Amino acid sequence: MLYILPLLLLAGAALYFFVFRAPDPRTTTHPESWHKLLLDHVVFYKELSAIAQKRFRNRMMLFLEETYVEAVGFELEELDTVLVAASAVIPVFKFKEWHYENLTGVVLYPDNFNEDMNFDQEHPDRMIGGMVGNGRYENQMILSRSSLHHGFENNSDKHNTGIHEFVHLIDKVDGETDGVPERLLEKSYVLPWINLMHKEMESIDSNKSDIRKYGGTNQAEFFAVAAEYFFSRPKLMKRKHPELYKMLLMCFDPRKKPKAA
Repeated sequence: MLYILPLLLLAGAALYFFVFRAPDPRTTTHPESWHKLLLDHVVFYKELSAIAQKRFRNRMMLFLEETYVEAVGFELEELDTVLVAASAVIPVFKFKEWHYENLTGVVLYPDNFNEDMNFDQEHPDRMIGGMVGNGRYENQMILSRSSLHHGFENNSDKHNTGIHEFVHLIDKVDGETDGVPERLLEKSYVLPWINLMHKEMESIDSNKSDIRKYGGTNQAEFFAVAAEYFFSRPKLMKRKHPELYKMLLMCFDPRKKPKAA
């Protein structure tokens, strides 16, 4: 009997280690090459701790298990897929779990395109770098490969097409792409957020803001443009737009949400 108890404890410890502590195979199969690509191209990732970087790569893998990425007009490269997945993870990284239930696939075009989805050089009206599809393109995202890459190559312009389009999807989760992320904001902050948006949009329209001018188009575009700024140049936004920075921090980091009284 004296030997049975230690054996039972040992068996229990082994069961706990191999079953309850066993890593989810879905989160350990990402290519080793991702780490270097992310370090070289994604500043957000580079500034994370080693533990957080691993979690980031795991989140990318889960996103790619749920969403296909394909190319039209060129051969898809690993960096293309990595940048798409990074664009998806960055806005929701502080959430323990997030699934883009309103997205099934991302289609990459080689360059900017027009409203008819033409990307050939013979079409001079190719002004679109990315869009969240509607109608027959519902649940799809279309991105320009050149715009996607530019967003991660140049952080100084506070412009990131990939993040911009995924923020539109986050905005759309409540049923409307209206610049009011009701799933992210406490109800009591919705009206202050709308008032702040219009105040900032007026500054943009009056050329009194360093927020990209496209943000003055409408509420939805303001939210997406402001989010690009927030993730690309957080320290600069905190200094130049402290109120906006604080509100976006509450949106994208659940830990920063005020506790209920």
